[in-house]
Amino acid sequence: MTRWALVIGASSGMGRATALKLAADGYDILGVHLDRRAALPRIEALRAEIEGMGRRTVLFNSNISASTNRKAVLDHIRETVAATEGISVLVHSVAFGVTKPLLGPGSATEEDLTITCGVMGHDLVHWVRGLLERNLFESPGRIFAMTSEGDRRAWPSYGPVAAAKCVLEAHTRQLAVELAARKITVNCILAGVTDTPALRVIPGHDELAAAALRRNPHGRLTTPEDVANVVSLLCDSRAAWITGSVVSCDGGESVAG
Repeated sequence: MTRWALVIGASSGMGRATALKLAADGYDILGVHLDRRAALPRIEALRAEIEGMGRRTVLFNSNISASTNRKAVLDHIRETVAATEGISVLVHSVAFGVTKPLLGPGSATEEDLTITCGVMGHDLVHWVRGLLERNLFESPGRIFAMTSEGDRRAWPSYGPVAAAKCVLEAHTRQLAVELAARKITVNCILAGVTDTPALRVIPGHDELAAAALRRNPHGRLTTPEDVANVVSLLCDSRAAWITGSVVSCDGGESVAG
């Protein structure tokens, strides 16, 4: 039986690593990304690597901050996925937000806060609703969203994203309860500081990474592949009782100091 995984944010970082790991695990991959023309060779490389594993892949380059675009992608997915197939895994790995202070010159505007919480927080609910409305989600199923230690720590200019992560975790708990009858689990993965394009747009990211490296008892930063491996583990049928949780994937970084 064909198993599809839908990865939102598939072109880089944790999303890319997770798409590749799930393909290696035997899933066909639906990927959504937002990239300019210069990045398209990287996307084609991702496609080639997945197809080289003998898996199907369909990639959508779309700005999903617009609800009309998200709905168009969902409709295209319904046309792509055969009537006898469905999506078993949804991975929401979106880094599309504003990193600005909350107060003072250059601070986040009302629109900045709304967009960041919308795309990195509420967007998870919109994708889940869209899949269910189109009868695309399999039972049992798995849903994962990517959070960070910034949900509970204050980092310079991270306020808008921190708020979005809190929204995301709240939705994870609620969705876990509402989807239990369908045997669909919902969990957040809390990665340690990871060197990704999303990290590099945070002001002071070099200092953030250096501090994490000093704290981490393993003496290294978390990698996207570490996160992908945790997602892979939680897709196992033996993990069906883990839901509504924030699962740390940081090598002990968050408890070391």
